[in-house]
Amino acid sequence: MTGNAARLDAVASVIDRVELPKGVDFSAEPTGDLFGINTFNLAKMKEVLSSEAYEKLIATISDGSKLDISVADEVAGAMKDWALSRGATHYAHVFYPLTGFTAEKHDSFYDPAPDGGAAISKFKGKTLIQGEPDGSSFPSGGLRATHAARGYTAWDPTSPAFIIENPCGTTLCIPTSFVSWTGEALDKKTPVLKSMQALDKVARRILKLFGHESIAHVSATAGPEQEYFLVDKSFFYSRPDLMSAGRSLFGAAPPKGQEFDDHYFGVIPERVMSFMYEVDRELFKLGIPAKTRHNEVAPGQFEIAPMFESANVAADHQQLVMTVLKKVADKYGLACLMHEKPFAGVNGSGKHVNWSLGNSTQGNLLDPGDTPHENAQFLVFAGAVIRAVDKFAPLLRAVVASAGNDHRLGANEAPPAIISVYLGDQLMDVFEQIKGGGATTSKSKGVLNIGVDTLPELPKDAGDRNRTSPFAFTGNRFEFRAVGSNMSIAGPLTAMNTIITDSLEYIADRLEGASDLNAEIQAVLQEIMEVNGKVIFNGNGYSEEWHAEAESRGLPNLKTTPDALPALTSPEVVEVFEKYGVLSEVELESRQEVYAEQYCAIINVEAKLAIEIAKTIIYPAAMRYLGELSSTVAGVKEVGVTPSTAILEEAATLTSSLESAIAALESAYGSVGHEPTSWKDTVLPAMLELRGVVDSLEAVIADDIWPLPTYQEMLFIK
Repeated sequence: MTGNAARLDAVASVIDRVELPKGVDFSAEPTGDLFGINTFNLAKMKEVLSSEAYEKLIATISDGSKLDISVADEVAGAMKDWALSRGATHYAHVFYPLTGFTAEKHDSFYDPAPDGGAAISKFKGKTLIQGEPDGSSFPSGGLRATHAARGYTAWDPTSPAFIIENPCGTTLCIPTSFVSWTGEALDKKTPVLKSMQALDKVARRILKLFGHESIAHVSATAGPEQEYFLVDKSFFYSRPDLMSAGRSLFGAAPPKGQEFDDHYFGVIPERVMSFMYEVDRELFKLGIPAKTRHNEVAPGQFEIAPMFESANVAADHQQLVMTVLKKVADKYGLACLMHEKPFAGVNGSGKHVNWSLGNSTQGNLLDPGDTPHENAQFLVFAGAVIRAVDKFAPLLRAVVASAGNDHRLGANEAPPAIISVYLGDQLMDVFEQIKGGGATTSKSKGVLNIGVDTLPELPKDAGDRNRTSPFAFTGNRFEFRAVGSNMSIAGPLTAMNTIITDSLEYIADRLEGASDLNAEIQAVLQEIMEVNGKVIFNGNGYSEEWHAEAESRGLPNLKTTPDALPALTSPEVVEVFEKYGVLSEVELESRQEVYAEQYCAIINVEAKLAIEIAKTIIYPAAMRYLGELSSTVAGVKEVGVTPSTAILEEAATLTSSLESAIAALESAYGSVGHEPTSWKDTVLPAMLELRGVVDSLEAVIADDIWPLPTYQEMLFIK
């Protein structure tokens, strides 16, 4: 089948697709009854564990106490019995390596009996606590030699075990940390847990200063909003670039894109709505509190957002959300794309991480109340965030750096690479008063009268939102908007927890030795505004004026991943991570190396794909069309709408140049290369040049010959 025939068949199959998977019987299985049914949560533990074991486990999960190993056998037995009752035949220690994705090793619950008869189930405490996957093939950035294979997984009791269903059976999944034989973190989870532990200790110091005597474990919390695209599988499998790179390397802009703003919050297409219903049900089964779903700005783009959870659990659940989205999409004949920029010229996708901290006794510590100028406790925690973001802005840029996110950051859909803080009118006014000598008033929230008698008056927030800010205060939390849609949120969470711990400790040290607590609070917050207030910006982060102003303020503007990654091993970053025992210098160096290598590998794959598509799909289609035209006098005279031989020669020349650029880098730096700046400066521009020519061909080659599904088809046919 020729390329153009395959494309037209793909279009026809989408248009003719009328039979969807049969829906579930909501009367038999109400969604509300499903929440947590596939998780070994606290309610199930309370039913099956002894009171002593349950209380010890609660002390670990809720209070951050050290795990009592003596309860492991009882928990393992109860977990196994529950899993077997749910049809499980295997268990898997699930971990999160530096690839950013989820890994799992499956083991059977059953061993053959000595007499060769029926199998017997085995699952002891030591099996629950520790697993041993082969660690040699996961990226380690030099933490271990290639021939050294031993790695350990360690059970994380704070994140509930869960069942993954398959039409042929179920598997018990146990969230774990993943460390090397010598103890270094080979994963994303371990640093999150360490950073949360450090944050808890220092936050409690602050709360004691405000007279609190009963202080529960303070936990960082997170609620990540996931953006994604859906395209029909027929189109997906007709695009080698989408299949292998997750984004379209070629594609001319359609006549209609997102300029009418008609997709945002629009009516959800029926097939997509069916997909969303099932996603919600699957997430509810896993105890994931999915809350919001809607159309996003770009055609074919959507969003799902859960409610807040403990940051560690939220990170684990975010990985599950991505897995469920992809699995359910496939069932409905769709492919779920989570690349930050799968289609040029339309909005890319982010993963906005809403972050706060709090506990069961003092509540949300970033809730300003109605009169934030009188809420000194809140102002101290908010001031710590301002200081942390300013002091460690390069680190925050580095933890959202990737080849995919470079296409998104700085465009008119995402925050710029300049890290700044948005406070809103009310909070900005309070901190400006503090800077001037003391806050005495707060702007009121007020009421919004719409002017229609039949509509109710609405409570009005004291400040507007700012979608252009990478780090925005949104009422009772900060929203880190620069995180990419394809990323694990663990890296950003680790960074935020650690740097805010540093600022809270700085403030605690100042306040604990003060003779006049209120006067010292005013002094330290005033100092933060004077020294770190330059990071606050409430205006339009997309504007060119902001770039110039940010430079005059001395704010870093790390536009690309090669610019940003060195921050991971800067002296101040190494010092703060080692100070709180979150990551050692060696572990930070390993991450910088891993992410640099991933950046180079991604561009390498994309460049080779571009060459393959140009040589084997685009160029033959153009030659075929030119041959057809040359056979007719009318065709030859169609000036301005035919692909001239000059354009084809230019495409061939650019393809050859791209091949040469790759070969030179591979020769200089190895099969992939570890020098991201060279890939950025030589290969990416060559790819863009080739794309420009190919996209111009799409505009003039006959539609029945053009071989690749177009943007118009992929974005609008659902």
